[in-house]
Amino acid sequence: MERFARRSTDLAERWVPDAFVFALGATLLVAAAAWVVDPAARAAPLKIVDAWGNGFWTLIPFTLQMAMIIIGGYVLASSPPVSRAIARLAGWPTGAKGAVVLVAVAAMLTSLVNWGFSLIFSAILAREVARRVPSADYRALGASSFLGLGTVWAQGLSSSAALQMARASSMPPTLARMVAGGIPLTATIFRWQSLVCVVIEIAVVAAVMWACAPADGAGRSAASFGVDLESGHRTPDAGHRTPDTGATRPGERVDHSPILLVPVVAFGFVYLARVVASRATTVADALNAIDFNTINLFFLMLGALLHWRPSSLIRAVREATPATWGVLLQFPFYGGIFGIMTALRLSDALASLLVRASTPALYPAMIVVYSAVLGIFVPSGGSKWVIEAPYVLQAARALSVPDGWMVVTYNLGEAIANLLQPFWMLPVLALLGLRARDIMGYTYLVALVLLPVVIVLVTVFRPLV
Repeated sequence: MERFARRSTDLAERWVPDAFVFALGATLLVAAAAWVVDPAARAAPLKIVDAWGNGFWTLIPFTLQMAMIIIGGYVLASSPPVSRAIARLAGWPTGAKGAVVLVAVAAMLTSLVNWGFSLIFSAILAREVARRVPSADYRALGASSFLGLGTVWAQGLSSSAALQMARASSMPPTLARMVAGGIPLTATIFRWQSLVCVVIEIAVVAAVMWACAPADGAGRSAASFGVDLESGHRTPDAGHRTPDTGATRPGERVDHSPILLVPVVAFGFVYLARVVASRATTVADALNAIDFNTINLFFLMLGALLHWRPSSLIRAVREATPATWGVLLQFPFYGGIFGIMTALRLSDALASLLVRASTPALYPAMIVVYSAVLGIFVPSGGSKWVIEAPYVLQAARALSVPDGWMVVTYNLGEAIANLLQPFWMLPVLALLGLRARDIMGYTYLVALVLLPVVIVLVTVFRPLV
């Protein structure tokens, strides 16, 4: 397994292009498919251009929501209390393999809370563990810090597809009309079958990382990659920042004082409590009240409270913003893809093909594989779901498979795609001072083991839904 990881890493360096190239390729591929499938598009090819342009900006609210997940996750992970918790956690392992497994499990567990928080938290933890356990392989630690987004994140509280389907306001109008009233979270990420899948995935991935991580003395250190864990490439967490003290001017004293920030944070928490209360009369209803806006506001307010001073919060947001550039650049192109697929007959053609090629028993397994493959070209759980949802749900209904279980199935397959392409690895790689090729050998190995496990799970659990 160790040899396989090393060889896979070499192949990734040679053949994997930038994630934006995948978005461009997917645009041309979908346009060509629409021309083949839709007679109207063949008669008037400019219809494809119009559909692309009309869809280009349809994901603007969702784009900002996704960017705020990254920023809110960073703000929370870089706060002083969380930084101190990371330091204590990093002191637990004593051996190389145990260190790798600790980071992997921490990444997966935190991703269930928020994938943006998990990326930053786990990268900071990996650096701290590497400093304390120098015998641990730095590449394996880096790969482990990303495994939350490559495995169970989409079954957690920041699940793009589940949150998007929970509220019509997060869906494009075409999808909102198709799923009137939305799909509650109790039918998706809080379904018991989904929770069991999460437990099994965490156990399997932890075992894989234990098996493939180099033992003490057999791995490569951070220094071998030119990364100095004590100085230079310093992790920008709040625990290493210069304290906000010594302000002498009145304006500076306000910047460093919580006197204005704390009341505004209280506004945020009171508003969240009122939103949940207005949408919920039971515990299940309270879970269904969660959507992108409530999740993002909660993490931003909690992060602001833990930073305590406006100056610290401002610095954290400024440091987090560069990690959002990929979302801002690529999501409009995914909106254009969605426009082509829904405005022309491509969505209906794909739904018909899926129905003819599958059965109710095999359909979830087919969607797992399909979502994983498509995720290589469209590396975003939310925007890719917008593309897939119309024909995936249409085919599921024809096969009598519940909408909620199809969201879970999509989530399980979509996450595996993140192990196969580098887009969402970028924030982790920037913090660790590594390149994609350094860690993708390990992520390929996890994907190779995890995919058949997920296929079995969605097939076995489907009759129980």
